[in-house]
Amino acid sequence: MPEELQLRIYGDASLPTLIYFPGLHGDWTLVGGFRKHVIGRVRFVEFTYPRTLDWSLDDYAAAIEKSLAENGIAGGWLLGESYGSQILWALAGRGKFPTQGIILAGGFVKHPMRWAVRLAEKLCGRISLSALVWVIFNYAKIARFRYRRSPETLATIDEFVVRRTDIDRRAAQHRLHLIAENDPRPVASQTRLPVFYLSGWLDPIVPWPFVRRWLKKNCPALRECKIIRNADHNVLGTAPKEASDQILSWMQQ
Repeated sequence: MPEELQLRIYGDASLPTLIYFPGLHGDWTLVGGFRKHVIGRVRFVEFTYPRTLDWSLDDYAAAIEKSLAENGIAGGWLLGESYGSQILWALAGRGKFPTQGIILAGGFVKHPMRWAVRLAEKLCGRISLSALVWVIFNYAKIARFRYRRSPETLATIDEFVVRRTDIDRRAAQHRLHLIAENDPRPVASQTRLPVFYLSGWLDPIVPWPFVRRWLKKNCPALRECKIIRNADHNVLGTAPKEASDQILSWMQQ
């Protein structure tokens, strides 16, 4: 395995605990702006996933449970961003970690466009290293505009780019496969934990109308949905203040 699961903690143990599960990129390089707005108000816990090519979602959840226990974290709120929501549901389904609530940020239950996930998985597997470098180079240029309202995220764009290696591409392909195969609808429909849903209005990756409709119809524990107009799929990064204010409001309920 290229690396182990990594964990960082910000804030005192006396504060409410908010545990962040990153998206497909698998690390904490895009959450800096959001982190800035919640530090001092919560104990913020964040992960970087290992670039594993064989872990199941349950393996992810078990490793996270172990890491939390080793760091003295005995409960908290779960914040699942995009792919991270799939690990979140796996952890919730295990029923071992004392959870106060679930927040999906650009997250989902069963992906509403599974065919698109399978297509992305195939494309991710076929892209050459030179093409990957070209994509990353252009993404970095776009990101400087995309995260213009979050200087903390802009400061880590170079780190984000450096981490996008060939093994990282293969790990992302494996995560896409896990999304395509996963169906946590039984867990989401039966949970008694309070569930909240947050999304950016411009989200073609996980279209929020489909996710919101399913949650309202099938998840009795759903408390509230919020769509932020000036944000996209990475709602925590593109609208860090609005997202943090909304999430903290939910936690205070």
